[in-house]
Amino acid sequence: MGGGHAHPLYRDDDSPVHRLPAEVKIVCLVAFVLAVVATPRELFWPFGIYALIIVAVWAIARIPLRWILPRMLIEAPFIVLAVLLPFAEGGERVDVAGMQLSVAGLYAAWGIVIKGTLGVAASLTVAATTAAAELPVALSRLRVPAVIVSVLTLMIRYIDVLTAEARRMRMARISRGDSPRMLHQVGATAKSVGALFLRSYERGERVYLAMLSRGFDGHVPALAVGAGCVASATPRQWVTALIPAAAAASVALTAWVTL
Repeated sequence: MGGGHAHPLYRDDDSPVHRLPAEVKIVCLVAFVLAVVATPRELFWPFGIYALIIVAVWAIARIPLRWILPRMLIEAPFIVLAVLLPFAEGGERVDVAGMQLSVAGLYAAWGIVIKGTLGVAASLTVAATTAAAELPVALSRLRVPAVIVSVLTLMIRYIDVLTAEARRMRMARISRGDSPRMLHQVGATAKSVGALFLRSYERGERVYLAMLSRGFDGHVPALAVGAGCVASATPRQWVTALIPAAAAASVALTAWVTL
């Protein structure tokens, strides 16, 4: 896996956040999300502070809003679900614009929307500043089980290969008169998906046997610093990177104290 391999959500830059080792960003992300999730949904001010923390990180990472906001639409299905909760929940009800809505449902909808939005924003921030080649090494440094790291490494490497193969199969069908948008071609599309699955399975077996023949023991070897992997995080980098997570944890603790 070359150092130039990048996933679609990565935004190439040389900001201080980009230069941080991936393991500290992963730990910061997990701690920040846990703090957001643990915050009582009945309070509103903590989520405003969480949003300010994320915006501050965006400014440091030089991530423009026009780049990240369209990519946050991935949470749209959850927002649709949240909109239905005030109508479906029971208990105390309140009149809003002539409609009787559940108070518990409104709080539940608010909690899903705001916590989901903050979680997606934080995850996109890490994705935008972390190259794909850094993730397996970072997980290894965090003592994640080797089998999970191996699966992630192969997924990153071969997802582009499988996507390109699916694109070639689609072009081959179209060149032979197939119309993927027509309902009567559903069978051909399903057969293509099945064929792609079988090819992927066979490819996986061949790759695994090739890895065994080269001495693979279930562990991903550490990459050199010049091969797309930065050096391990220093204590100073850990302290600096965990400032947003520590701030979020302090806000969550304060929220519970003042509730």
